Amino acid sequence: MTRFREQDLTGARFERVTLRGATFDRVSLNDASLREVDLTGAELRSVLFQRSRLRGVELVDVEISGELRNVVVNGVDIAPLVEAELNRRMPERARMRPDDSDGFRTAWAILERLWAGTVARAQAFPEAALHRCVDDEWSFVQTLRHLNFASAAWVGRMVLGDVSPWHRLDLPWDEAPGWPGIPWDREARPALDEVLTVRRERQAMVRQVMASLTDEQLGSEVTRTEPGWPRLESFPVKECLRIVLNEEWEHRLYAERDLTLLEKGN
Repeated sequence: MTRFREQDLTGARFERVTLRGATFDRVSLNDASLREVDLTGAELRSVLFQRSRLRGVELVDVEISGELRNVVVNGVDIAPLVEAELNRRMPERARMRPDDSDGFRTAWAILERLWAGTVARAQAFPEAALHRCVDDEWSFVQTLRHLNFASAAWVGRMVLGDVSPWHRLDLPWDEAPGWPGIPWDREARPALDEVLTVRRERQAMVRQVMASLTDEQLGSEVTRTEPGWPRLESFPVKECLRIVLNEEWEHRLYAERDLTLLEKGN
C-alpha cells in the first residue's frame, strides 16, 4: 500500500489511476479538476464544496447531509426548497434563527424541552449502547460531551468571558486542530450520569444568559484573543448564541436517528 503523508503534491496529475478503497484524511483538493471520475460507493464526511462546479454528473441514490447555500441543481437553487420542507416537517425548526431576545429565550426553551425527551429515551437503553457509534458517528454520550464543549466555547468563553471554561470530558469536533489546555479525549467512556451532570450545568449557564438577554446585548460584539478557542475579534453575540442553537438542534436530530437505529439492532 502506497502511503502519502504530509507531502505537497500540488499540480500532480493522475491519469487512468485506480484509487479504489483509498483513504483521504485532511487532504486539500482546492481547485482540483476531476474528469470522468467514478465515485460510486464513496463516502465523504466533513467535506467542503465551496465554489465547486459539477457538470454532467449522475447523482443516483445519493444522500447529502449538511449546510446548503446557493446550491443550484439544473438551474434551480434547491437550498430554499430544502429549508422550507424541513420547516414544514418540523415547525419548531424555524424558531432556531431568532432575531430578538424573546426569540432566543423561546428557542432555548424549545431545545431544553426536546432534549429532555431525547435523554429520557436514551436512559431506557443499556449504558453500553449509549457508547456505541452508529455508522462511525459519535455515540450518544459523545454527542452530549460535544454539546457541553460547544456551550462552553460560545457562551462560557465568548459571551461570558471565561477564557478557560472547560471540563475534562468536553469533546471538540473530530477535525479540530487541537489546542493546548483544551481537553480532547474521544475514547473516554464516562458514565451517562457524569456527563449529564456537566450537561445540566451548561444548560443552566445558557438559560441564565438567555433569561437576562436584552436586544441591546444581542446587537453587541465580543472579542476573545486569549490563547485557546474560539479566538475572534468583533464577533456578534447574536451569532455566538445562534451557533449554540444550531448545534443543539442538529445534534439532537442525529441522536434521535441513531437511537432509532440502535433500537433496530444496527
